[in-house]
Amino acid sequence: MWRRFRKSAEVKSPKLPAGSRVYAIGDVHGRVDLLQETFAKIDSHRDAYPIANALEIMLGDYIDRGPSSFDVIELLSGRVRGGTICLKGNHESFLLEFLKDPTIFNPWRRCGGLETLASYGLEPSVDLSPEDQESLAAALAERLPAHHHNFLVALPLSFTLGDYFFVHAGVRPGVALSNQRAEDLLWIREEFLRYEGSFGKVVVHGHTPVSEPEIRNNRINIDTGAYASGNLTCAVFEDDQIQFL
Repeated sequence: MWRRFRKSAEVKSPKLPAGSRVYAIGDVHGRVDLLQETFAKIDSHRDAYPIANALEIMLGDYIDRGPSSFDVIELLSGRVRGGTICLKGNHESFLLEFLKDPTIFNPWRRCGGLETLASYGLEPSVDLSPEDQESLAAALAERLPAHHHNFLVALPLSFTLGDYFFVHAGVRPGVALSNQRAEDLLWIREEFLRYEGSFGKVVVHGHTPVSEPEIRNNRINIDTGAYASGNLTCAVFEDDQIQFL
């Protein structure tokens, strides 16, 4: 059921341009099963309710923690050719940085990197020497299909449409959206989450898991911890209304 974003008559509701609809999907984290189900729901919804301009926007963190990172990237790298917009998350940044700097293996491992490595056929020990880390990074580079690498390096950090700003983690308050640092767009939490003022646009984000979608006047969080909860959220924006598939 559609519902308006704000109930206050004094505050203008955020809107998308006429004839536009956005399907925004939260953090997947290796749950290709949930992603496939969500795309099936989107396809059915688009067939039932045609519209001139329908966009799918993925909010990042496709890999790590869950069991099927390889399959998620395989699915998304094909989906983007149909117009899906996939934003970069901090976990994709981890993988790309590991290829350049193998010494970040332990921080990445603690954030679910072992599951991603396993999905590419690599099962390293958790206690690796610097030489072993270098060998592992080389092995991952060899196992990573070219179209996966191309997909990952091309991920944009944000996307704007109408009164909405789509991003993985959030934005730094007091900084214009056009001047945000990549580090904040990928990693920020408390300073962003606590802020109650305007960001200039309503920020649609993931990164910080919540038990159900969190809708506030200045931001919407749709990371419902899919890898652990089994709940991958898809928010549908049209005109000044929002619903969830």
